[in-house]
Amino acid sequence: MSYEERGLWVNLTVTVGTYAAYVAIILGRADGAALAGVPYVATLLWLIGIAVVVNIVGRIVVEIVGAVAREITRTPDGTRVDARDKEINRFGEYVGGVVLGVAMVVPFGLALADVDQFWIANAIYVGFVLSTCVSSVLKLIAYRRGF
Repeated sequence: MSYEERGLWVNLTVTVGTYAAYVAIILGRADGAALAGVPYVATLLWLIGIAVVVNIVGRIVVEIVGAVAREITRTPDGTRVDARDKEINRFGEYVGGVVLGVAMVVPFGLALADVDQFWIANAIYVGFVLSTCVSSVLKLIAYRRGF
């Protein structure tokens, strides 16, 4: 498994895990009441921050493991070179960007309909999570089945 593939697993796991934690916290706070009345801003920001930090730490760990295992192809100047990784990343990011663009239609419509900010913010968050998951899964499939 390449460095990039391991990094994708870290990203996918952290993204899904933090989103699941967010949903569990918000649903727990609602306790049968309307979701729009639940305080969500601090929880949302904290979990996004935690996701960023855990992703960075996870990628550092993956880098250390990859460097020890010598799985990274390097040129004499020490940079990583792998055309397949670049192509897989480009493809995954392209599709993820399309998913994000399409997903942003929902919060835009909610904003135009003057819906509560809770639903708009959560629609945006779901769009980002969905984009990241689709992008990561497609990249992992490309690594496993070829591109």
